[in-house]
Amino acid sequence: MHLFYTPDLLTDTYRLSEEESKHCVRVLRLTEGEKLFLVDGKGLFCEAVIISANPKACILNVTNRKSNYAKRDYQLTVGVAPTKNIDRYEWFLEKATEIGIDIVIPLLSRYSERKEIKPERLEKVMVSAMKQSIKAYLPILNPLQTFKKTISDPFSGQKFIAHCYEGEKPLLRDVVEKGKDVLILIGPEGDFSTEEVELAINEGFIPISLGTSRLRTETAALAACHTVNLINQ
Repeated sequence: MHLFYTPDLLTDTYRLSEEESKHCVRVLRLTEGEKLFLVDGKGLFCEAVIISANPKACILNVTNRKSNYAKRDYQLTVGVAPTKNIDRYEWFLEKATEIGIDIVIPLLSRYSERKEIKPERLEKVMVSAMKQSIKAYLPILNPLQTFKKTISDPFSGQKFIAHCYEGEKPLLRDVVEKGKDVLILIGPEGDFSTEEVELAINEGFIPISLGTSRLRTETAALAACHTVNLINQ
C-alpha cells in the first residue's frame, strides 16, 4: 500500500507536493491510472488514482473518502521530558505514533538536560511513522512547556505520574480504565524532583509503576503508551 500525507486535502483533484511527487514517480515508479492512498492527519483516509505522473507536480483524483478512519474512543496524552540524546526522543515519537498516541507534551522539569527541541524535525518523524503504520491521525506535538503548567492545565480524564521514588505505586495496567482519556507524565533521565511529584499529587495525579526494571525515559514513555493501548484493545 502506497500512503501519502496530504494535510490540505479539500477537493477531489489534488496535487502532491514536489517532495511527495518525486517520491511517487521517481522512487516508487507509479504511473497514470495506478491507485494510492492519502491521509490528512486529522482522520481522513482516501483512495486516489494518478491522472498525471509529473515528478514535480503529480496530480491525483480522489475516488473514495473515509472520515474518522480507525478513530479510537479514548485519547492518550503523554508528557515526557526530551532526552539529552535527541535520537532517543525521536525513537519514542516514532514508536508511539505506530502504537497509538494522540498528544505529546515535551516537558521542562527541574532535572531536564535538554531545554530546546526542533519541532519541525520531530513532526517529520511522526509523519513518517503515521504513514508506515497506516494511520489517519497525526499526533499533536505541543510546544515545550513547564512541568507546573502541565499539571495545572485542566484535564478531565485519568492523570498519572511515573517516578522512581519509594512509596505505594500501583502498576499502570491495574489502574487504567478502558475508554477513558489518559494523561501520563514521564520524567527526564534524573527523574522528577520530590517536590514535583508532590505538586502533581496535589493536582490529582496518581503515582504509578511501570514494573520492577529501571527504564530509560524513552523506554518508560513507550511502555506507558503500549500499556494504555493494550488495555483498550
